[in-house]
Amino acid sequence: MTSPLRVTVVMAVKNAAAYLAEALDSIAAQTRAPHEVILVDGGSTDDTRAIAARYADVRVIQESAHGYASAWNDGIRASTGDAIALLDSDDRWAPEKLKWQTDALAADPDADCVIGHITFFAEPGRPLPPSFRPDLLGRPHVGRMPGALLARRRVFDTIGLFEADWEVANDVDWFARLKDHGARVVILPQVLLEKRVHDRNLSYLSARTSIINTEIIRALRRSIHRQRQTPDARS
Repeated sequence: MTSPLRVTVVMAVKNAAAYLAEALDSIAAQTRAPHEVILVDGGSTDDTRAIAARYADVRVIQESAHGYASAWNDGIRASTGDAIALLDSDDRWAPEKLKWQTDALAADPDADCVIGHITFFAEPGRPLPPSFRPDLLGRPHVGRMPGALLARRRVFDTIGLFEADWEVANDVDWFARLKDHGARVVILPQVLLEKRVHDRNLSYLSARTSIINTEIIRALRRSIHRQRQTPDARS
């Protein structure tokens, strides 16, 4: 059954053939189907497009610039849904993910977005990134990250899209802006997202060069500046 709240799923991909089918299968298995799925391709040279073509409900568009933030923004701009969900090509959703989230938004018209819990799982046969803590595997964590999010379109109209001038922390900056603007966020107790950890993960590889630490500090400084400009913002 398609949800009365029309959900657009946006995926940013580039040479994603290794895990893409698994991610798309998890969308196809949703107990409440999305309105549309938009795959934004950053110039793949592997079988990414051929895999996407197996799914009749997936629309592929070409990325207009470079990077995950740009691709997410292209997908959001091309979307026609009332709410936006994002999924990385190497992750997968719980089958009830969109149902739980659309039900939560329907129950609370003032809610701007819904997140839930996530679990990390290791890809068999591949080493973990050196910067990843193995004790994080297998247990749920609150997921303030794109793959665990369902946001009404009005959220992006209010706080803007993802900024493309970050190498890694564009989602950290976006969630900080969400908080600083006083958005109403519902946090579900269920695990919505299974996040794959392997040595090709962009964020963990970048952390080797301390880029992530530098950008998190930058995002925090921006957040502090915004809070000083709007002292009545909700915490």
